[in-house]
Amino acid sequence: MPQILEAQQRVPVSLAGVRLDQAAAELFADHSRERLKGWIKQGALTVDGLAGKPKDKVAGGEWLRLVAELEDDTRFEAEDIPLDVVHEDDEVLVINKPAGLVVHPAAGNPDGTLLNALLYHCPTLAMVPRAGIVHRLDKDTTGLMVVAKTLTAQTALVDQLQTRTVSREYDAVSVGVMTAGGTVDAPIGRHPKDRKRQAVTANGKPAVTHYRVVERFRAHTHVRCRLETGRTHQIRVHLAHQRFPLIGDPVYGGRLKLPPGASEGLKDLLRGFPRQALHARKLAFDHPASGERVEFRAALPDDLLMLIDYLRDDREAML
Repeated sequence: MPQILEAQQRVPVSLAGVRLDQAAAELFADHSRERLKGWIKQGALTVDGLAGKPKDKVAGGEWLRLVAELEDDTRFEAEDIPLDVVHEDDEVLVINKPAGLVVHPAAGNPDGTLLNALLYHCPTLAMVPRAGIVHRLDKDTTGLMVVAKTLTAQTALVDQLQTRTVSREYDAVSVGVMTAGGTVDAPIGRHPKDRKRQAVTANGKPAVTHYRVVERFRAHTHVRCRLETGRTHQIRVHLAHQRFPLIGDPVYGGRLKLPPGASEGLKDLLRGFPRQALHARKLAFDHPASGERVEFRAALPDDLLMLIDYLRDDREAML
């Protein structure tokens, strides 16, 4: 049976002049813009009790009310893909994502994704938008993700992401030796010439990354990053912007740099490292049911442990 979804939001003055479907996407962020656009056309999403069109402009102060049937989403197939489950209860699922696993089906990756795996692991997720996925990791980034198992949990987690009360911390290994940690406060948006890339750009969305040095090597740094915002490729873009790109990053990594006098083993590892050296190590949020603060950690995966060991051995060999 379909679930009845009811929600209401007031349009802030800051959204005055934007399209109704854009405003709805901002205010009902746990639903895709396309789905919201369909509900507007059906009259399921109204403005001060009246039907509207997606292209209508909002003035600010209006009440958007959503009353819609949420049908079982059968667009995607459930697939028996193993999941590393760190925690699971009635409201949330926390997983440790491996490298190589795409989070959501898209052009070029129609199946074999985390979403397909989630639908197999928990079939009721078919009733939750995007199978409960509220944030993403890049295909080759490893580590922790939280998935909402109910609409209520999804709304609560999306709200926490918007208010920046979800804490996300990452381990990364960058090219270059950092003298100290710091904060990058630089807006991120689409690259002006390459639509597949992100870039620090004046008209981008606000983005803040805090980072600190964990360990320095001869030509690289193990760094720990904490996200204040969650833009696409944020850590990768921000550290590259600081001229400390991640080892193995195929998009933002720049030219390969090898430490002078490095062993053949380290050279081979740096040349062939198959992904950006980035791992979501810690995740904390307020549990949607209890309100209690919960925290989860995931140890470094074997490939990053090996990389750090080689870099440490290289440093010690040159002392």
